[in-house]
Amino acid sequence: MKLKGSTVMPEGRLSSDVVGLKFNRHESFPPRFGWLHKAYLQVKKDEMLFHAPDALVRLGVGKNMVDSMRYWAQAFKLTHEYRSADVQARALAAAPTWRARWLLDEDGADPYLEDTGSLWLLHWWLVSGEKEAKCLVPSWYVMFHLAPLARVTVDEMATLITREVHSSFDRDKWPAPDSISRDVQCFVKMYAPDMDPNPLSPGSFEDSLLCPFKELGLLEYQGGRGKERTYRFTSGIRPSLPPSVLVHTCLDYAARFSRKPDSISLARLASEPGAPGRAFHMREPELARSIEAFVENHPQLEIVESLGQRSLRFADNPETLAWDILDELYGRVRDRAGFPTPDEWARRNPGLKKSTDDAEATQGQIPQQSTMIEELA
Repeated sequence: MKLKGSTVMPEGRLSSDVVGLKFNRHESFPPRFGWLHKAYLQVKKDEMLFHAPDALVRLGVGKNMVDSMRYWAQAFKLTHEYRSADVQARALAAAPTWRARWLLDEDGADPYLEDTGSLWLLHWWLVSGEKEAKCLVPSWYVMFHLAPLARVTVDEMATLITREVHSSFDRDKWPAPDSISRDVQCFVKMYAPDMDPNPLSPGSFEDSLLCPFKELGLLEYQGGRGKERTYRFTSGIRPSLPPSVLVHTCLDYAARFSRKPDSISLARLASEPGAPGRAFHMREPELARSIEAFVENHPQLEIVESLGQRSLRFADNPETLAWDILDELYGRVRDRAGFPTPDEWARRNPGLKKSTDDAEATQGQIPQQSTMIEELA
């Protein structure tokens, strides 16, 4: 059964308007510390970086890791792949997106990801999806947005993902069972801390640094061995998640439904598949407490109540407001000398506007870029 595209997905269903069916493209490596920054800098210099004979030398990693870095850069929506008119081979060129320029350039917001808030932002970019910027980690999307269980084994994760994919897409789109299993293993390595960490062991310390997303504390090891090994998705207030980043994601999500001053219920922000509450595993009361103080001090935001339902009201285009709030947190990156607007960046990187014959390649630009350009002008 293939679902028709809709702005609000039914519970427990994937949509091709939201996810791109890419499985096991990570080569079993979760994104490592420094990879995204390095990939951005090198792609900015050479659109064919990932196919260059000396890519291993330039990126300082092995062949499988080059492929993994390519995948993660695209999955985090930091690169956009397209067919270059100058290249006869089937290899796809890559262009750095404006959001990558904003975050990872040497004069960007946080090129070395020293602020945990940047990891939360990247996590949102990774597991959120829409037609203009699909989620390219469908297994991740299922586990954060559609999984009904808080405690799961690796086998249960694989079963959940398989069920969602099979019920949403035609058989010819189904991945091999091994691909889903490897996704689950990578997912656990990305978010769960070591089962038996030893702070005195250099190896354990190195492992804790390999994937910075463990810092988010979204997944915990609960016990058991082998197939009985169990993990728990944590929930609650996220102390390391800056309120402004959370508000940014709420407005980013709201912008998928309205580009005008409007409001969106906190219940939707907390519980709707694809929304920040699902991505961060925060229930409505926790989400509300996390943003209330920030909203009270922001003139264009307000939490209103009507008929027992609380909503976040915004007095401007939510996309524009979302980026204004995020940019303010990082010291007004867009106001720095020589910093390009999205339109200027697209002119420098014309590949960002090109499509590709590869049905799985998706856009990495800011949604509805032209709207944001007009607001920033």
